[in-house]
Amino acid sequence: MLRRLLPFLLCITALYVPLHAPAQEAGVESLRQTARAFSGVARQAGPSVVFIQVEGLQQEAAAEEALAWPFHDELFRRFFGDDFPGLAPRRQAPRQPRRALSQGSGFVFASGPNTAYILTNNHVVEHAGRIRVRFQDGREFDARVRGTDPKSDVAVLEIEARGIPALKWGDSARLEVGEWVVALGNPFGLSHSLTAGVVSAKGRTSLGINDYEDFIQTDAAINPGNSGGPLLNLDGEVIGVNTAIFSRSGGYMGIGFAIPSNLARTIAEQILGQGRVIRGVIGLTVQPLTRDIAEALGLRDQRGVLVNQVAEGSPAERAGLRAGDVLVSFDGTPLADGGQYRNRAAMARPGSTVVLGVIREGRRLDIPVRVGQLDEAAIEGAQTAQALGLAVRALSPEEARRARVDRAVMVIAVDRGSLAAMAGIVPGSLILEVNRKPVGSPAEFAAALAAGGNSAMLRLQENGRTRYVTLRWR
Repeated sequence: MLRRLLPFLLCITALYVPLHAPAQEAGVESLRQTARAFSGVARQAGPSVVFIQVEGLQQEAAAEEALAWPFHDELFRRFFGDDFPGLAPRRQAPRQPRRALSQGSGFVFASGPNTAYILTNNHVVEHAGRIRVRFQDGREFDARVRGTDPKSDVAVLEIEARGIPALKWGDSARLEVGEWVVALGNPFGLSHSLTAGVVSAKGRTSLGINDYEDFIQTDAAINPGNSGGPLLNLDGEVIGVNTAIFSRSGGYMGIGFAIPSNLARTIAEQILGQGRVIRGVIGLTVQPLTRDIAEALGLRDQRGVLVNQVAEGSPAERAGLRAGDVLVSFDGTPLADGGQYRNRAAMARPGSTVVLGVIREGRRLDIPVRVGQLDEAAIEGAQTAQALGLAVRALSPEEARRARVDRAVMVIAVDRGSLAAMAGIVPGSLILEVNRKPVGSPAEFAAALAAGGNSAMLRLQENGRTRYVTLRWR
């Protein structure tokens, strides 16, 4: 029986092998093509990617000055903390500067006859004293910071160099989840390392990494030292700037985040063109649209965000927006969360007109809004005033006449235990000057605080008498 079947089995085997081999070879060839694509990206982008070494000074806390009473004992503080009622703040000995080295990545995004401009993360160079960049071919250059934007974690460096190619920008808005991407950088100082993966998600916001977030999430391996390096598509175009990782160990765990190229490019071009970033403002405060709120408003779904406040005198108020409106689109792009709205409002050009799609009382409205300019200094100053623990308002003409002052702001609240309280500032005090600059409105007060760095000398008037106080923070 076996003898009779043997020719038949040999025939089947002969038929199977030729059919199976081409399929296997096709699979191997597909892998070769993928490998060639990755190699092509490395050859194309490698000459424009740099290893960044930063030398700077960090403040190292010296031993604390011992105080001669028991409430400053460390064991006492472990149980009761630093905010024990009536406890004076601990005095610290001056912090001593120490030399520190850090490293990261970057890439050339623009170049001229004798100059090349490198984009990296702000957190890579924010404490820099000296910056050195090294290219793949071994050339090294001293770099200077052309400009930074801490709120988006973008920085632009400048070097004097010739013949360095710039990478091409890709359109991150066209990026799709599942696309292959390649990360180039210097993880752990291992120069010009390539890793590959896919786009895991887009539009990641509210992560608490930057003030303005719209991250691309990828599973391409990103580790310490990759910060500032490019995330590239298979055409070798920059579609993101590697910025952060999610990790419980400090190393790669399959979740990395990159600033999308459209945002990074806008910030970098503003830094080069005008030396700083100018953001737009519309004047809306929004919150998530929950299912319960959507049902209460008679909405069929939860798409959009709920407007809970319209700033007085803002472009939004002038355009007729109201608290309770549901914001569903920004210039035709659907909105899924408040982070998307905030990013688009900030990146809108001041003076331009955007169209906000809202649902009001069951009706869809398209409302044009002329974008204003965000006053970053005022916001920073207001945050500083909050950190100091005080709030101010302008004087009425009658109050100014009675106090015999031309310009001042009145302190209307002081937080208990705050720096302002410890300096003896009380509600009703008049602040005449900040760092010798007269102030007559909350906006002027905030701007003067923001310009003062980490300290402010205030000239106060209390009960007809004036005095100076100095507040230091950070």
